Amino acid sequence: MKRRDFFKTSIAASAALVGSSLSAGVTTQPITGRKISKVAFPEKRPMITYSDRPPLLETPRDIFTQSITPNDSFFVRWHLPDIPTYIDPDAYTIKIDGLVERELNISLKSLKHDFEQVEVTAVLQCGGNSRSAFHPIPGGIQWGSGAMGCAKWKGVRLSDILDRAGLKKDAQWIGFNGLEKAAYYETPNFVRELHLEELDDHVILAYEMNGEDLPYLNGYPLRLIIPGYYSDSWVKMMSHITVTNKYKSLFFMDEAYRVPDNATESETPQKHFKSTKPITKMNVKSVIGYPLEGAKIAYHSQLVVRGVAFDSGLGIKDVQISLDDGKTWESALLDNDAGRYAYKAFRFGFKPNKYGKLKIMAKAINRLGEEQPLAKDVLWNHGGYKYNGIDVVNVEVV
Repeated sequence: MKRRDFFKTSIAASAALVGSSLSAGVTTQPITGRKISKVAFPEKRPMITYSDRPPLLETPRDIFTQSITPNDSFFVRWHLPDIPTYIDPDAYTIKIDGLVERELNISLKSLKHDFEQVEVTAVLQCGGNSRSAFHPIPGGIQWGSGAMGCAKWKGVRLSDILDRAGLKKDAQWIGFNGLEKAAYYETPNFVRELHLEELDDHVILAYEMNGEDLPYLNGYPLRLIIPGYYSDSWVKMMSHITVTNKYKSLFFMDEAYRVPDNATESETPQKHFKSTKPITKMNVKSVIGYPLEGAKIAYHSQLVVRGVAFDSGLGIKDVQISLDDGKTWESALLDNDAGRYAYKAFRFGFKPNKYGKLKIMAKAINRLGEEQPLAKDVLWNHGGYKYNGIDVVNVEVV
């Protein structure tokens, strides 16, 4: 499929989805018992589908047994429904302006040939991942655990591009805008800002994902990569970078993707905390990819529990497994390190020696000693952000 013909195929996929009771922009998946769609979007395998406009696709849990998420299984999250139907890579440019010495319009060809090429392996996770596990459930997309993925991103350091433009002395903030637009003219664009102090050599503009061009639905032809941060800051289909000396009030910075500004980042359903702050760095988390919920496991067979763990880049020190409802824990084996921002794949082998129901629990611990809490101890916020309760899969030994 030619990339510029993406939506010719996508229209057919959307029509099939609507024909199977999925209406544009409407969430139809139940909170429990999520099912993989029978229809696949272009460049994607069949995934858990919440909406076709904008596309909202969740990665099935069985993918989380490997340190790299395949492109065709990588989750999709767009905020605005108007996505370009045609992008010519030969004509595409990204504009850099504002408080710079030289305004630039950089082509894809120039990015690939006129700058040092770098790679970073990093986890991309929606701030609302696992939102449906909160009690009571907050409003928003009722993601399971699959609004996340890990990829090897290739591109150019943002700092190198800004050096080429030349920052003026009073430069403080970098604003990012992409090509997605709202259907209604008063709806704000999805614009994010980054303070210069947050910029390091791992922040890049990427045009490749796992050795291929970015999938269209994951931000082709260029997206911002901020390792360790939640995905709301990873702007897709990048079109414009503006450098300013003052923070610009923006809906998606000042209203959305925020948590209570207190020590626990929590509140109660009855009383919301007035002061809030943006979500930024990810907390420690693990997800079991195998076995799946409800699986039947043969008695005394050799079962290997597999999954992935990660945090904001501090590093995973240990992943522990419990088979007795959290009374005791044993360390799993961790795969080789793919980088501080990447998944740490884990595996734990054992032989089930009792018939009946078995609860498998996984808990990640990072190098600072931060660890996942039990689900009942996860503190609530009304946006449903940053859930990281100990992962649980229930199986039956037969």
